[in-house]
Amino acid sequence: MSTTDRVHLDQKGRLVIGDHAEVVRLAHDPETFSSIVSRHLQVPNGLDGAAHAEMRHLLDPFMDADAVAQLLPELERIAADLVARLDAADAPFGAVADLGARFAVRAQSAWLGWLPEWEEPLLQWVADNRVASRTGHPRATAEIADRFDAIIRELLRRRREHPRDDVTTRLMGLRHSDGSALRDDELVSILRNVTGGDLGSLALCTGVIVHWLAVHPEHQDHLAAASDADLDAAIDEILRADDPFVSNRRRVTRQTEVGGCPVHAGQIVVLDWRAANRDPAVFVEPDAFDPAAHAAANLVYGTGPHVCPGRLLATGELRVLVRALLTAGRIEPAGDPEREQAPVAGFRAVPVRLV
Repeated sequence: MSTTDRVHLDQKGRLVIGDHAEVVRLAHDPETFSSIVSRHLQVPNGLDGAAHAEMRHLLDPFMDADAVAQLLPELERIAADLVARLDAADAPFGAVADLGARFAVRAQSAWLGWLPEWEEPLLQWVADNRVASRTGHPRATAEIADRFDAIIRELLRRRREHPRDDVTTRLMGLRHSDGSALRDDELVSILRNVTGGDLGSLALCTGVIVHWLAVHPEHQDHLAAASDADLDAAIDEILRADDPFVSNRRRVTRQTEVGGCPVHAGQIVVLDWRAANRDPAVFVEPDAFDPAAHAAANLVYGTGPHVCPGRLLATGELRVLVRALLTAGRIEPAGDPEREQAPVAGFRAVPVRLV
């Protein structure tokens, strides 16, 4: 098998694709490159075809522009309160653990209608999940997944006993096209994917963005005064250049080729979003900050039918948090940042201060 610098075999023998054009092609061809990869149920991102389309039809309205707009005032309150508390402490803080992770838990809890009593257990889970992800050990990752599932099942049990008018209760009331209710394993999978995945991801995104702002102070003033659209574009561009969303797997369904390499049915290939977002064939200067020029090719939230359903929600959350920080003062480094280790990307720690 011949490979190029943008298409290579990893240590597990999987074909990893970092070529931007090939990543886009594969992501838009779910019939040949299936998302049904995991042994575990993953709703909706681990489904294909009609099953995937049905679940996206049910779930997308919970994260569309109208839903995010209704949530924004509460997100702004949460961000302003958290930043004010960190600022009042008049001491350095961690952009990932102190700011990103805590904001992620509070924002997701506000969206789903979860009570404050779950904040500390969820924060501990985020920290433990990051440790398990670094090791990549199957037993460790399985145990951390089981622990999160147990949290979700307990939340569902309590919500059945005491229904509320919130997103969690409405999710529990969804029906398939044949009129049947969603099973518990489907509800657990949905909440695992929209919450468990996003909690860690939002914290990592916060670390990347805050680190970039701290080392590029010349951009802080104009971004503080930027419109929502311009700030969203800047955030997407910062994340493109240092993408914390590393990769997704696909299962090949028929004999074909990828990047000139033959692949066979059943083989697993890896879409390397991080490498594709820095492909010099598309981004001539990958480190250059050019939101307008790079927007159309930006793959931070994926592309194709499996594009991230929560991209508008994540964008809104990051926007209000960044605006709260830039409104509070100047962001300055307060120590050496610490990178995450593969297979995780972004930063493990970003010490900063507000001046």
